[in-house]
Amino acid sequence: MGVDPGLVATGFGVLEAGAGGVTVREAGVISTSTGQPLEARLNALHRAVHRIIELQGPGLLVVEDLYTEYKFPRTAILMGHARGVIYLAARQLGVTVVALAPSEVKRAMTGNGAAGKAQVQRAVQTVLGLKELPRPSHVADALGLAATGMSRITGRFPAAVGGRTLGSFFSAAGGRKWPPHSPGSAVDPARPAADPVDPSVEPGRSVIKPARLAVNPGRSAVNPGRPA
Repeated sequence: MGVDPGLVATGFGVLEAGAGGVTVREAGVISTSTGQPLEARLNALHRAVHRIIELQGPGLLVVEDLYTEYKFPRTAILMGHARGVIYLAARQLGVTVVALAPSEVKRAMTGNGAAGKAQVQRAVQTVLGLKELPRPSHVADALGLAATGMSRITGRFPAAVGGRTLGSFFSAAGGRKWPPHSPGSAVDPARPAADPVDPSVEPGRSVIKPARLAVNPGRSAVNPGRPA
């Protein structure tokens, strides 16, 4: 499972290696409201990541590491808060966490450690055999992290993968099963275009929408294993 952390929007993507190739099990964006206190937003992010890990059962969590330099120190501090609760959720559920530098993932996916977001999106689409470009960019980054992490486990990088999208976060969790005491947050689906977060989310509830990614048929030499 790859996670692109952020306080406003955290992208996540879950890949599973099977006999027929790599399957995108789930992908989407966890969003928090900027109008809420910091502690409420961190709580919402923690509960969302915790729930997704519970449902998907990944064998490895791959998180984007902090940049070496930030133009705005406050951004680095807030990013550190977000990464902290993600690490906490993984630890509570006994999932190993690996941090990868953005440049390492870009190099693995595109061959260029300084690739732009659009280039990474196209590379993820090609490597995972997606019919459509993964959007928003947070989702593409998360899937890239998952693919790079999976290559460390299997020793092979996914190429010309196939399979089909299995399930969705909505059908697996159900909006009513989301912790009712969790501060309002929204898990948005990975779609061809980024959908705006519904501003009418009621306090104390979360809106969970399905994430669907179309995958082209193909084959892969990746060995079966647990989701990454």
